[in-house]
Amino acid sequence: MRSGPLTNRTVVVTGAARGVGAALTHEVARRGARPVLLGHEKDRLDQLAAQLPVPALAIEADVTDLPALERAAHEVRDRFGPPSVVIANAGVAAGGPLDATDPAEWRRIIDVNLTGSAQTARAFLPDLRATAGYYLQIASLASFGAAPMMSAYCASKAGVEAFAHALRAEVAADGVAVGIAYLNWTDTDMVHDADRYPVLRELRGHMPRPARRVYGAEEVAARIVRGLEHRRTAVYAPPWLRLVQPVRAALPPVVMRVARRSLPRLRAEGGLAPTGLLGAGGEADRAAAPHTG
Repeated sequence: MRSGPLTNRTVVVTGAARGVGAALTHEVARRGARPVLLGHEKDRLDQLAAQLPVPALAIEADVTDLPALERAAHEVRDRFGPPSVVIANAGVAAGGPLDATDPAEWRRIIDVNLTGSAQTARAFLPDLRATAGYYLQIASLASFGAAPMMSAYCASKAGVEAFAHALRAEVAADGVAVGIAYLNWTDTDMVHDADRYPVLRELRGHMPRPARRVYGAEEVAARIVRGLEHRRTAVYAPPWLRLVQPVRAALPPVVMRVARRSLPRLRAEGGLAPTGLLGAGGEADRAAAPHTG
């Protein structure tokens, strides 16, 4: 732990039970912040909070449940004071053809990834205004170029990018900064599960070599937090993703050409079955979603 921009600051991380969210809580704690772990799986959140070298708070809440988020914001305020940083990281994903995917599952991905991010911002904006704080939206390479068989995930990540741009303009005069973190494939339960399915293995396999690499969650979290400390408007993990920004308009035609060749073969091999929500995080969301308001 060292003195720095995050020392003694309160940092809220949604989707903190696993993957990038858990790695982010460790990284901000290492830099002296007080982390708030927000998400499903309360027992797991409590265990992670207990392992941190600083005071931490674990709160179970679904990001699509605004009253629950507002209660969480009140609890954070009472226990740690208003947060200076809120990281909207919670997300779920699934693969498969649009017309074969459960419509409720497709909608749930949009609700968690996009609506949940907006609900998170709404609940914590009073605190960020009070602290002239920083809201960081976790986005994805999928924000740049949509991939077949992941329509809900890609739509949600394009949506959170647009949402963050709009929010930045709304709150700039209040002293609140808004950043977007663009992530590539990261070593999480979600990606491990995705590799079990031919359609998603094929998707990654057709990407250029740097883009198909899976990056460690700790490495990604460290880069995100370095950007967070400087209140960046854009953070790229890995750094080469910034090179995709100027050419993103060229991605859809390239994706379409590849899909025209590979999808008919996968369909003939029976490799286009829907995956369902991916990973242990997806399972936790599936278990909790019916009980949320």
